Amino acid sequence: MLNISAFLGLATVYVRYKQVYALNPDKSKIIKLNKIGLTLGLMSCFGLCIIANFQKCILYYVHVLGACLTFGVGAVYMLVQTILSYLMQPEVHSKDIFWIRLTVLLWCCSSIVSMFVSSVVLYSGLYGTNLVQKLHWDPQEEGYTAHIISTVSEWSLAFSFLSFFLTYIRDFQKISLRAVVSLHGQTLYNTPQSFMTDEQTLLVAGSI
Repeated sequence: MLNISAFLGLATVYVRYKQVYALNPDKSKIIKLNKIGLTLGLMSCFGLCIIANFQKCILYYVHVLGACLTFGVGAVYMLVQTILSYLMQPEVHSKDIFWIRLTVLLWCCSSIVSMFVSSVVLYSGLYGTNLVQKLHWDPQEEGYTAHIISTVSEWSLAFSFLSFFLTYIRDFQKISLRAVVSLHGQTLYNTPQSFMTDEQTLLVAGSI
């Protein structure tokens, strides 16, 4: 499921990149930020693939690396897109969408801080070792509160990312993408024969 989400996120990031580029073809600052945003978005989606394929209880450090790419780099992606929204308003869209994205960005950052602090407290060794392998918690156990805060913060962070992508809905209603096929020859051979028809056409046209 997370792999599918990563693919959908990848498509969303790419469409957003193409749309911003098409709307601002002559603004170098926006184009540069847009390319940075594309790179950050691709890295975040790659991190989500790592999370999907490497479980926390089996390969903890690889899972954490994926989480840092997904949420850490993803938060920077949200920051870049919020800045782009600020630079493009009010010419391209209204100020409301900028404020909405800024609010979601602050929600994301607060969730990251909460998750980081609670995780540091939980895995600091105060509540025992090998907590990474622990799947079931008793409310009476020490560290249960920190575990709950960390879990709620992680879910809150995930929903903030989803909410940020949902702000693209109205933008994407104003764009259409299509693939254009351009043949370089009449066959698929790697020989000059594939261009023979074009050459003959040019010769005939020249003789006329």
